Amino acid sequence: MQKLPKEKKIILFDGVCNLCNSAVQFIIKHDKKDLFRFVALQSDLGKKISNHIGIDSKKMDSIILYEPGIAYYHKSEAALEIASQLGSFYSLLGVFKILPSSLSDLIYDWVARNRYKWFGKKESCMIPTPELKSKFLT
Repeated sequence: MQKLPKEKKIILFDGVCNLCNSAVQFIIKHDKKDLFRFVALQSDLGKKISNHIGIDSKKMDSIILYEPGIAYYHKSEAALEIASQLGSFYSLLGVFKILPSSLSDLIYDWVARNRYKWFGKKESCMIPTPELKSKFLT
């Protein structure tokens, strides 16, 4: 596997999901500390990282936050961890970490199951603009 930036947190996302792409754009806009890098789950690197941490890459219904050499989070735990790192009002969402993950994952799974129906789906993964290209790992 290629050398990943150790000082960055890597977000693996469903590259064809409109909701997921909107979330990535939101995170980029609010990532004032430049902490995050992004990889589509469908990409070769996304599959390699998923396999490396032991998550079936065929299960692309979850966002994954990977901190190389430290830890990984998925589903609601990843979403809350990302929000807590954005600072400002969004870090307050970290309070929901007190909920059992089984409960918050139920809600997460419900949205994940319906995301294409509610928000639509692209034919292929988004291609970042030249300004955003450095935020995406390939």
